[in-house]
Amino acid sequence: MSRHKTTVLLLGGARRVSVAELLKKSGERIGCDVEIVSYELNDRVPISILGKVEVGLKWSDPAVVADIVRVATEHEASIILPLVDGAIEIAAKCREHLPDAFIPVGDFETSCRMFDKVEAAKAFRGAGLPIPQTYSVINAEIPVIAKPRKGSSSRGIHVFHNMEDLMHLPNLDNYILQEYIENFEEYTVDCYISREGEILVTVPRIRLEVMGGEATRTKTVDNPTLQRMARDVIKAFSLRGPATIQFLHDRDKDRYLLLEVNPRLGNGIVCSISAGAPITDYILQESLGVPVRQCDDWIPGTLMARYQREVIFFEGR
Repeated sequence: MSRHKTTVLLLGGARRVSVAELLKKSGERIGCDVEIVSYELNDRVPISILGKVEVGLKWSDPAVVADIVRVATEHEASIILPLVDGAIEIAAKCREHLPDAFIPVGDFETSCRMFDKVEAAKAFRGAGLPIPQTYSVINAEIPVIAKPRKGSSSRGIHVFHNMEDLMHLPNLDNYILQEYIENFEEYTVDCYISREGEILVTVPRIRLEVMGGEATRTKTVDNPTLQRMARDVIKAFSLRGPATIQFLHDRDKDRYLLLEVNPRLGNGIVCSISAGAPITDYILQESLGVPVRQCDDWIPGTLMARYQREVIFFEGR
């Protein structure tokens, strides 16, 4: 009997080789052959060792949605997964043009709010979710942390210990100002929510080591408080598909605060999947119409340590 073929189109999958490998392994378990296609600005990216790379347009290009629809149609992609922040809103728009493809992201408006930290903070407060104290320039209390409104990977973050330095920060309107918490731990909760809105899994993990905004050492933890808080976030914004929700633990005051919601597969998702959370299985199963079930038997204490690996390209080959 011939096996079913499923083509997964990754948006910005350049360095996400491990995610592609997990999708292929899930296909083997479920009984389908997974083919990977990745939409990139450059064809010499690591993901090319596992699949085909389609060179396309920037996320800001007005023609990018039409171009992705073209690529998805040509490859008969049945799943489209954004793997970087800028691709999430684009994926939500593509869903309007590709009704037969499984594109597990939330609605376009929610995606837009989540990637503007000022608007996200307003939405979090409006939903009654605990966040760090957020200031305007007038009422800012020192020390204060300034984060770019539309930034990622911890780029452009500044901590100020006096008002004079803060006032010299160019384009202050492009930043969100929040209380600076010095004694803290960072956590991520990896989640998956079905098409119907059922929360299938929530796996908290502590970020032990971070490089360039990405966890290079992370460990799953049994933390019912974070699981409950993640569920509150999911329900408040009707999230769908994979989501990574970031929290900060203020150790001095023993409180957990919501930092960010990334409605996509996170960079450290490999840890949670290795701990037993079948998130890539869910993606394939839902695309095939296979029933899914909740998972609560993942393994706490699963440690992931990431290392770099090189892919070599030769000129003219």
